[in-house]
Amino acid sequence: MKVKRSNRVVDMTRYLLERPRTLISLKFFAQRYDSAKSSISEDLGILKQTFQERGTGILETIPGATGGVRFIPYILREEAQEFIDSIVDEVNDESRLLPGGYVYLSDLLSRPDILRQVGRLIATQYLNQDVNVVMTVATKGIPIAQSVANYLNVPFVIVRNDSHITEGSTVSVNYVSGSSKRIEKMELSRRSLQQGARVLVVDDFMKGGGTLNGMASLIKEFDATLIGMTVFAEGEFSGDRLVKQYTSLIKVNAVNPNDQTIEAQPGNYLSTVFGTEMGNK
Repeated sequence: MKVKRSNRVVDMTRYLLERPRTLISLKFFAQRYDSAKSSISEDLGILKQTFQERGTGILETIPGATGGVRFIPYILREEAQEFIDSIVDEVNDESRLLPGGYVYLSDLLSRPDILRQVGRLIATQYLNQDVNVVMTVATKGIPIAQSVANYLNVPFVIVRNDSHITEGSTVSVNYVSGSSKRIEKMELSRRSLQQGARVLVVDDFMKGGGTLNGMASLIKEFDATLIGMTVFAEGEFSGDRLVKQYTSLIKVNAVNPNDQTIEAQPGNYLSTVFGTEMGNK
């Protein structure tokens, strides 16, 4: 039974959005809706234009017998700016100030709406990069890694500070904590990462950069390649950070526990991905 065009377009949209960066043949859609390939091509043309106009993503067409279409999600700079500004507004709330000058962010990274946008932002930054796996450290970076991995359609791996028997044999490295200068250990299952893999590192928060630097060392132990590092938030740090090349969505410039104030602003994501004009607005 043939499916009406309006119904086809709705179902094709859902199917593509749920399978980012997955190549789907026109033959599959033609059989799914009992329609001619020419009709499917017209439907995809509608979707391609709509996705582009609405800033949803790119609908890439691959010609040839083994070709098809592939949906590549991204975010437009205006939407990215609006989202980051909204997060900054939420962080600039005195009720988030914890004893010791820490800022409470866990509730933000437990919200599906925020995690979806964080995943889109980070995936957009690496739109034209060949990423094989997303890496993070337990535990707060896990939901970020999962969201990014979903948009990039790649696995994610979790680095831990202690071994689990279910992980099998592991590779471990010692690293210097960027803030406390203590020697810490992190490890990853040998089965988690293939030699030569191209790895994107993400995390929830960075201060001195010790954890990120530790993951970079771990990637080298696997003879893999570090593609980039992106964090949800970076904190103010007076010394020299252990990593130089990184991207942050927001930056907490100062925390004053005496008068209960927090000063947060957009990180370097906007200027890194979209240029200085957007970042300085």
